[in-house]
Order: sequence, then structure tokens, then C-alpha cells
Amino acid sequence: MIRTRRIGYATLETPDLERQVDYYSNIFGLTLRGREKNRAFLSTRLGQQVVVLEKGEQARCTKIAFEVDPADDLADLAKTLSANGIAAARKSGVTPAASDVLSFADPKGTEIEIIKSSALAPVDTAPAGFSALKLGHLAFNVEDIQKNVAFYRDVLGFRISDWRSDFFVFMRCGPDHHTVNFASHGGHAKMHHIAFEVRDWGEILRACDFLGRNNYHLIWGPGRHIIGHNIFIYHRNPDGQIMELYCELDQMKDEALGYFEPRPWHQDQPQKPKVWPADTLGSYWGGRAPQGFGD
Repeated sequence: MIRTRRIGYATLETPDLERQVDYYSNIFGLTLRGREKNRAFLSTRLGQQVVVLEKGEQARCTKIAFEVDPADDLADLAKTLSANGIAAARKSGVTPAASDVLSFADPKGTEIEIIKSSALAPVDTAPAGFSALKLGHLAFNVEDIQKNVAFYRDVLGFRISDWRSDFFVFMRCGPDHHTVNFASHGGHAKMHHIAFEVRDWGEILRACDFLGRNNYHLIWGPGRHIIGHNIFIYHRNPDGQIMELYCELDQMKDEALGYFEPRPWHQDQPQKPKVWPADTLGSYWGGRAPQGFGD
């Protein structure tokens, strides 16, 4: 089993590369780290590469990079994957942050890139409307939720944080409540949203004002989710993809103890992983999700 430690970066295809570069660097506050003819690399202002943009025919997420235990050997991981019927390939010089990558596909067709370390870019101290600390998680609609859960659990070493009934799962690879989400969906598999952590509620407020001044209107929030308990806002980028900004996400600091770090707003004390009812509200406050949000 691969010992995944944290999410690295997401690769997003876009029909309009220049428009997305402008959005991520001038609106979303990321730093343009490098450019190629049909690709762009963006980092947080603290230097972590979090988004790779590639020219493509449609807006979609094609790859997710995960960092593994530094003690792991990529050649050994490739042999383990092969022994379990998973074809993997080694790549070099994939991005400015990742010089050595082990690549294979997950059940929904997303390419997984395993890296042992990610080189940081210089800290960007230029003023910005708001600042994302890191890439937090990605959520996907999938056709076979159990197959995806089994793959991320048994191959990538993820743990289940919570279920909402049997159609929505939250999975973690580190202390954050979730790094990937999967929701059952009758149509084709696709990314539902991509989420970035900000420092605190004050930064959420700054983001609301800055996005509004630049004609990016919130589609949901501010609110506080019940599962995961994070404060959130959602808007759409120019490609129509849902972007989440959040803070105060539940943390499991000790896997052996098996409960999330105590918070005043938890539904249960202690808050342990569980199956939530199907009718669990999406938010404590801030209203319900807009019609069609789940699609």
C-alpha cells in the first residue's frame, strides 16, 4: 500500500489557457511559477505548487499529485502496483516542483502522480486581494463510489472520515478531515469542485469583498458545513468550475485516538467518523446549497 501523506497539486485542462492564467494569478491570488507553450504552473504565495493548467478541449481535472512518505522508494511502489494489476510509469521533469513522478490511473480515469517531495518557489510578498494557504481537497462525482473508495483506501492508504448515507464519502490522507470526496452520480465522472484553505474567517471576508468587486459572485455561502465543520464560500471560475475557499476544517491529529480535534461547534463530543443521515443539512448557517449544486 502507498503511504500517501498529503495532496500536492491538481492538473486542470482548459479551453482558454490565457483566461485561466489571468484568473488564478490576478483574481485567485496564486503566483505564476512558470510557463510553457500550452502549460502554466501556479503556486501559493508561500511557494507550494498547487495548480497546473494545460490547454485542452474542455474544462476538466485530469491529474492529481500526492506526496508520499519520504522513506518510500518509487521503484518499489511501481513493483507493488504492478503485482496488483495496476500499470504505472516513471516520469521525470513533469513540473518545476516535481522532478520524479510515478504515474497511474484511478478507477474514474484521473491520472495519479506520486511524488516524494515538492520543490518550493520563492515566497511572493506582493500585495493580493486574498491568499490561499494550500490546496485542500478535490471532490468528484463518480459512477461507482465503492470502487473508488476501495482504490483510495487499499492502494493509496486513505482513511474514511465520514459518510453521508451511502452516496457521499469524505476521505483523508493526513490530519485534514478530507482530501478527496466522492459522490454517487448517474452520469459520467467529473470534478465537482476544488478547494483551497485560507487562514481564517477574516480572510474569507476579504475574499468575499475582493471577488465581489471583480464580478465573481458567490453561489453558496458564507456558511459552516456540518460534516467537516469548515466555514466555506463557493464561486465559479471562468471555466465554470466550482471553487471553494474554506477555513477551520476538522482535524484528526492522532489516528490512534480516533476522534477529531474538539471544537465548540461539533455535532457530537467527541466527534468521531460516522455515517451521517441522508437528510443532514449542508450548512449550519448561510442557507441551503443552490438548486443543481450537486450536479
